[in-house]
Amino acid sequence: MKRELEKHIEIERSIIKRYRKSIWNNFIKAVKEYELIKENDRIAVCISGGKDSMLLAKCMEELQKHSPVPFELKYLVMDPGYVKENRQLLEANAKLMNIDIEIFNSNIFDVAYNAGGSPCYLCARMRRGALYDKAKSLGCNKIALGHHFDDVIETTLMSMMYSSEIKTMLPKLHSTNFEGMELIRPLYCVKERDIIAWSNYNDLKFLRCACRFTADSAFDESLSKRKETKELIKEIRKKNPEADNNIFRSIHNVNLATIPGWRDRDSGETHSFLELY
Repeated sequence: MKRELEKHIEIERSIIKRYRKSIWNNFIKAVKEYELIKENDRIAVCISGGKDSMLLAKCMEELQKHSPVPFELKYLVMDPGYVKENRQLLEANAKLMNIDIEIFNSNIFDVAYNAGGSPCYLCARMRRGALYDKAKSLGCNKIALGHHFDDVIETTLMSMMYSSEIKTMLPKLHSTNFEGMELIRPLYCVKERDIIAWSNYNDLKFLRCACRFTADSAFDESLSKRKETKELIKEIRKKNPEADNNIFRSIHNVNLATIPGWRDRDSGETHSFLELY
C-alpha cells in the first residue's frame, strides 16, 4: 500500500513539475482559453484505460484541488466488452494512480461488430451516447474526453483528404441528443509525444487498443486512415518542424474572405462566395 501511495504521488508531481511546461501549462491553457469549466459544474471524466484518458483524470484531479472555481468530478469507465486482461489492466492502473473509478458494463463491441457497415464509427457513436446517458444519470452536466492536440490536427487533415470538407474537432460542444449536456476536451493543447514521454517517465503501461477485433485484418491499425495521416504529419514535420503547430493555428485563423464555399453550422445549407461577390 505504501509503495502504491508513493507511486501515485510521484505521478502527480511529474505532471506539475517535470512536465509542467509541456503538459500542465497546455492543459490549463485549454481550460482557460476555451472556458471549459464553469462554477458548480459536475463533470464525468471518461476513462477508456489508455494513456490520454488516464492523464486527463490526473490533470482534472489536480485542477480540482487548486482551482478557485468549485466543481465536482466523477471518474467514469464504460466496459464495452473488454477481454479479461484489458479490464484487469485498467483496474490495476486506476488503483496504482489512485483514481476512484466507477465502472458500468455494456455490449457495444458485439453490437457494433455484428451490425455491418463501419463498426469503428458505430462503436464510437454508441460509446459516446452511453457515456452521456450514464453521466446524466449521475447528475453530471459535462463529460470530459481525452482527445489531444494531435487528434485535432489529424482530424483536420483527414476531413480534407477523405471527406472533401474542412472540419475539425472543437474543444467543447453541446450534445445534440442529451439536453443540457456538454462535451469538453481539456487536453486539446497537449501534444501526444509529451503524453507518451510522461507515461514512459513514470513507467506506466496503458491499454493501447482495447477493441477485441483489431486482430482481424479488416480492423488492422496499419490500414487506418488516422495512422496514415499521423505518418504524413510526421514526414512533413521532418522538413518543417512547425508544421503541426501551423495546422493547429490555422483552424483558429480561417480567412473567410478566401473561402469559395461553406456550409451553415445550424441549417446545413451550402453557400458560395458568389453570393457576396
